[in-house]
Amino acid sequence: MKLNELFFSIQGESSSMGLPTVFVRFTGCNLRCSYCDTTYAYFEGTRTTPEEIFRQIQEYGVRRVCLTGGEPLIQPREELQQLLDLLGGNNYEVSIETDGSIDIERVKLRPKQRFILDIKVPSSDMHTYMDFDNLKRIVPERDEIKFVVGNEEDYLWSKEIIRRYEISPERGYRLLFSPVYGVLEPRTLAEWILQDEWDVRLQVQLHKWLWEPEKRGV
Repeated sequence: MKLNELFFSIQGESSSMGLPTVFVRFTGCNLRCSYCDTTYAYFEGTRTTPEEIFRQIQEYGVRRVCLTGGEPLIQPREELQQLLDLLGGNNYEVSIETDGSIDIERVKLRPKQRFILDIKVPSSDMHTYMDFDNLKRIVPERDEIKFVVGNEEDYLWSKEIIRRYEISPERGYRLLFSPVYGVLEPRTLAEWILQDEWDVRLQVQLHKWLWEPEKRGV
């Protein structure tokens, strides 16, 4: 496995927003989103093992872990599964942030583990790379689906995807909407959601409000 960084911070996104979390950022990504804020994770990193990553996680006093990147699912499958099994066997809550282009059934989740599936919108320039079959593979009451929106076109496109694949909140799916930081005003996205009377979660990348937007390790 190739590790870019491992750090302890406040979760800025997902349903765990605001909670202390150990972040494991892997090196490498198969996509190149226009708004990517972690380009340093494309190549920088050090080879390590699941056991060593787990040892470092244990140094912190919380049992909440976020596997992110880059793209975690491009790590060697057997090693990633081994890390998930180590965390699962020790009662850690785990979220896996994945970019929506890779089959999420590549690994098997344990109890208290979930996917955060990031469906790329048109302004990302990566929406044509999505594996939309993942929307059939996720577990509605367990996993979360995220749309990072840069403009109204993205928002309307996301609504169409939700309709087409029948992943509405009424069917038990957990939907997250986030504005692209510095591009779309959070208030504008909030107004669209309220106008549509949608039962979705608005998130604003809390860590970029707590610290400098470009700060690493937070």
